Amino acid sequence: MDFQLSEEHQAFADSVRRLAQDHLAADALQRAHSDEYPWETAQLLAKHGLLGIAFDPEDGGQGGSLMHSVLAIQEVALACPKSGDIVQAGNFGPIRTFVEYATPEQKARYLPDLLAGRKVIALGMSEPDAGSAATDLKTSARLEGEHYIVNGSKVFSTNSTDAEVYLIYVRFGPGINGIGSLLIDRGTPGFQIGQPSSFMNGEHWSQLYFDNCRVPAQNLLLGEGGFKKQIAGFNVERLGNASRSLALGRYAFNQAREHALVRKQFGRALCEFQGVQWKFAEMALKLEQAQLMLYKAALEGEHGLPSAHSTALAKLACNQAGWEVANEALQVMGAMGFSQEALVEYCVRRIRGWMIAGGSIEMLKNRIAEGVFERSFSQRPAKPA
Repeated sequence: MDFQLSEEHQAFADSVRRLAQDHLAADALQRAHSDEYPWETAQLLAKHGLLGIAFDPEDGGQGGSLMHSVLAIQEVALACPKSGDIVQAGNFGPIRTFVEYATPEQKARYLPDLLAGRKVIALGMSEPDAGSAATDLKTSARLEGEHYIVNGSKVFSTNSTDAEVYLIYVRFGPGINGIGSLLIDRGTPGFQIGQPSSFMNGEHWSQLYFDNCRVPAQNLLLGEGGFKKQIAGFNVERLGNASRSLALGRYAFNQAREHALVRKQFGRALCEFQGVQWKFAEMALKLEQAQLMLYKAALEGEHGLPSAHSTALAKLACNQAGWEVANEALQVMGAMGFSQEALVEYCVRRIRGWMIAGGSIEMLKNRIAEGVFERSFSQRPAKPA
């Protein structure tokens, strides 16, 4: 059993690290606190082949692996935390589901701009009354001639304020098998994007409203019975989330380490105090444990999709390690860590959101328990006899 990256993976990681350090690190603070989507950075990363890394070359991708995508997120985020989000958006989440199931015509229509960093796609799944219980969604779609008529709303969609196309979960009929998805373009009649709202981490989202929205039938991604295919994409999505959580935890760790080496109190560097040393020992342990679980899940996906059990373990480990390490790093740095003059507080806020997004840590524990006991556990109340 080899716990080292292969020569090819290491060479790839090194090349991404050089790119990120040369072109992204210097403006990391400014980029993190900007409200604008970093289109220039997206196009730079696209130019260097960091969007669509694991997609087939015939789709405009790089023909790489899931492990390459994970390494790219980590190396970019270690230089510029916010830029890791761009690598995520170009490799995981709705774009991954789109590439998996879109028709050749749909790919030709959308992928060139998405993989060039000129446009971004957003996912519309959560609703005001359906969050973790995604199958409770109410947004409906009925076929009328050559169009689907869509009614409902979506909330908490990442990149919803900037996207040009939206992958929207809709209900074609009753039950789980009645759920599928449509591709809906910004500007479609009956589709309104609400005013931006902000999360605690500074990220913006807009509520999406569909009022007799007329969507061309050719924009059907998955019809009835498509829900299980869509939700299976979360196994891969979770690794993108996990990669960023761990990378930002490590970024905060590195910042705190440098601080502890040079900051003096009572005539001694902080790193000379045993209490501080123990903090770093515990942080290092958490990062290394989570890193191994992340790589294990990513390597499972080298020749297919990783298992739901492995991705749930990896996301839970990386969410918790990233959060605990970043929070402790902030404590070590004191007021400087708490200040927006450094990016440690930004890392804390960002990671905290990823403990909810892409499957909350509580839902992950439920999924892990199902793997342990090799059976499913319904969270719904039992039906009356």
